[in-house]
Amino acid sequence: MTQFLKMHGLGNDFVVFDARNQGLALSGSKARAIADRRFGIGCDQVIVIENAANSADAAMRIYNANGGEVESCGNAARCVARLLMDEKHKHAITLETEGGLLACETARDDFVTVDMGVPRLGWREIPLARDVDTKSFVLDVPAFCDPMLNSVAAVNVGNPHCVLFVEDANDAPVATLGPMIEIHPMFPRATNVEFVSVIAKDRLRMRVWERGTGITLACGTGACAAAVAAIRRGLCDAKVSLVLDGGELTLEWHGEGKSVFMTGPGTLSFKGEIDLAELPQ
Repeated sequence: MTQFLKMHGLGNDFVVFDARNQGLALSGSKARAIADRRFGIGCDQVIVIENAANSADAAMRIYNANGGEVESCGNAARCVARLLMDEKHKHAITLETEGGLLACETARDDFVTVDMGVPRLGWREIPLARDVDTKSFVLDVPAFCDPMLNSVAAVNVGNPHCVLFVEDANDAPVATLGPMIEIHPMFPRATNVEFVSVIAKDRLRMRVWERGTGITLACGTGACAAAVAAIRRGLCDAKVSLVLDGGELTLEWHGEGKSVFMTGPGTLSFKGEIDLAELPQ
């Protein structure tokens, strides 16, 4: 049997395996079976903690609910950081991910602040299929005509994001438009999709369609992307609270070439064991 932890960041939930002392052969099909909410444990992402190849405290691998491996996950980073800081009795640790190195430290109320790195804003870095102004461009979705598609933004915060500004995120067509944009030809590696409304200069509301997962209660990298896109347009301050379905995060970004910082909780729900040999290969 293999031990796991069930954790979440504002309801964005994870099954976490620690493979630092014993290797873990996890295929996409096994990750998909674990994530299944009816026949598996159930989660948005499966996380594997491994030994880092560089000087980081640990490495983190991330599998979406569809079994695909992705580059980064901000909410999972806070959860894993909380585990490692408690284990090592440290106030700061670094995590190695496919999307880059993440520096994490303890914040107020036992929250965790993560330096998510410098957002990538160039069309090739995101990546996009062609050269556009990533702060605002038209996205053609023939099956869905809406003025919001005339001014979308694109940002890479460890993974690609498409941000749409809407009048009221609560009423946004996340379930219908989200999956169309996720696989739009403009995004050769597919994309996460954020629907954002401005409440005040220091407060945003966001709902999200996550690449390879669907609607989730929160998305850390998506929150960063939403804040960056809003700040670039002058819609909010450099420090902003972002309200997601599962709770609130604090984001701070001071412009191009600067890191974006995310602060929020990482929570342990329960511990368990699973027989990985019984799962599909």
